[in-house]
Amino acid sequence: MRNILLVCTGNTCRSPMAEAMLREMAREADIPVEVRSAGVGAIDGHPVSAHAAEALRKRNLPVPGPSRMLTGEHVEWANLILTMTSSHKRAIIQRHPQAVEKTFTLKEYALHEGVDAAAAEELDRLVAQWQIGLATGQKMDEADLARLQELQQQMPDLDIADPFGGSLEMYEQCAEEIAESLGRVVDKLAAASGRKTD
Repeated sequence: MRNILLVCTGNTCRSPMAEAMLREMAREADIPVEVRSAGVGAIDGHPVSAHAAEALRKRNLPVPGPSRMLTGEHVEWANLILTMTSSHKRAIIQRHPQAVEKTFTLKEYALHEGVDAAAAEELDRLVAQWQIGLATGQKMDEADLARLQELQQQMPDLDIADPFGGSLEMYEQCAEEIAESLGRVVDKLAAASGRKTD
């Protein structure tokens, strides 16, 4: 059984939608997984946003329970952590460095063959270095800054934009983007377990 944790910021929009969709897709593909979600900046107990709930209802999916703040217990529980953005991934790895080998953005994991892992790792390192520099008032080395910009242009966009505060249509577009990536994730899980998906 795989334990999969889906992570966004507040755990009221993207990650609960992904949780409900992945749970159903895995059930349909007969893949044994347990799916949970959490947020790196969540406050426990908030309901799923109205538009996210409506997007799930339109897909005939149940709405997950209230928001949960990401904890060390979540990270330890998970075999695989899929985040909605690169910044969520960085936040998890900074707080829980032991999770580095099991933490990916959803799109990165779904499109793994299309992502240069070494370049993605270098980009993560340079962005972290840049953020530390901003926080401490130190300027980033010009060569490193140029390399950061070059990598950002080369890498595919691995983020799923936050629809928070947007229209129902924006939430439905977000749900579609998540579902497309999750379909590839399910295909990978099925292949790993020797099952076939349609």
